[in-house]
Amino acid sequence: MKNLGHFRTIALMAILFFTSVAYGQSNVVDEVIWVVGDNAILKSDVEEVRLQYQYEGRKFDGDPYCVIPEELAMQKLYLHQAVLDSIEVSENEILQRVDYMTNQYIQMIGSKEKMEEYWNKSYTQIRETLRENVREGLTVEKMQQKLVGEVKVTPAEVRRYFKDLPEDSIPYIPTQVEVQIVTQQPRITTEEIEDVKRRLREFSDDINEGKSSFSVLARLYSEDGSASRGGELGFNGRGEWVPEFARVAFELQDPKKVSKIVETEFGFHIMQLIERRGDRVNVRHILLKPKIAEKDLEAATARLDSIADDIRKEKFTFESAASALSHDKDTRNNHGVLPNPRTNTSRFEMQELPQEIAKVVDKMNVGEISNAFTMIGMKDGKEVCVIVKLKNRINGHKATISEDYQRLKDVVLQQRQEEKLRKWVLEKQKQTYVRINEKWRNCDFKYPGWIKE
Repeated sequence: MKNLGHFRTIALMAILFFTSVAYGQSNVVDEVIWVVGDNAILKSDVEEVRLQYQYEGRKFDGDPYCVIPEELAMQKLYLHQAVLDSIEVSENEILQRVDYMTNQYIQMIGSKEKMEEYWNKSYTQIRETLRENVREGLTVEKMQQKLVGEVKVTPAEVRRYFKDLPEDSIPYIPTQVEVQIVTQQPRITTEEIEDVKRRLREFSDDINEGKSSFSVLARLYSEDGSASRGGELGFNGRGEWVPEFARVAFELQDPKKVSKIVETEFGFHIMQLIERRGDRVNVRHILLKPKIAEKDLEAATARLDSIADDIRKEKFTFESAASALSHDKDTRNNHGVLPNPRTNTSRFEMQELPQEIAKVVDKMNVGEISNAFTMIGMKDGKEVCVIVKLKNRINGHKATISEDYQRLKDVVLQQRQEEKLRKWVLEKQKQTYVRINEKWRNCDFKYPGWIKE
């Protein structure tokens, strides 16, 4: 579901989290202000969200003491329906979102220590609180996706929408680019690989001999985002991991034993079983990535510069170089064209491109090929060498049906989704017990059905 204006997920996450830490620092004299079904909304819940939005500099579309309680009430409607429909989210989804949000809050506040001070909780307590509330946030998101899953729009509806738009309401499309890439993975020495394996074997020995715990070593040495959780990945199905990793993970039987060393596209791993539930398993792992020597990085860069020179001399095309020589499997079979996963097209606004590519492309002319440069791989986190060709640049303009059909289709689809959710909320209100404190009723609610006369 793309950019539903009806219910912003990140805003919901903030509401869920900050209401849960209200008692950590709020001096608000508490009282129940709304009851939705079996759930109460407290004055402290609302005040905490308001203070946080104020801290972030966010603006409210109306009185915050009306907007926030209504958003909280809508959240409770979706959660109630999710229980009825048996909507569930995986532990892996939850942990990934917790990692993302924790890092966002640390960046926003300044440091982990300042975040702990601000909420008067330890880092571990913050993550644990956030974990359960993220579960609710993702559950709401999935519930909405189910409700709008069958909403479709036809080309005729898109054309009609565009035809009926007043001139001053036609969307402005920012400058977009299409780029092609060729990548080379620098060589990693046998000595470096053997050193990584030696370290992992030492970790396994220390764990098996009781000298250290797996989770402690993961926190200290793992080069994966799960290190802060002691390497824990949460419950996953076989298809949610790369095949090499999944095969070993699902072979584990004894939680006390450490797996053999596993090589994947991300590096080398050891893992340990935590728990198995049917066809899902929770493991912890330690990831080590072999380091690239400077001379090997320089050699790969020189090799790509030579390829770029041959393309400029028209010895072969960029497209054939991408198909035959590029190490990037996601673009190799598409003539090197970089796909935009957000829009399922090849067009990017500049801020959507990986930062290293955007810096290079910004100064290029259409058809130009860059010199080689290095960047961190978008999926595996490995350092790679890259050359880029600017295939096309579409300058900022007012939308047209021929050039921007997909963008206009998304706008119409979003409107249809919002209409569907609005109708659902209005119907759900009729079936749900709602009581609002007399002092909190004088509001121009987005959904007037909260107050039943």
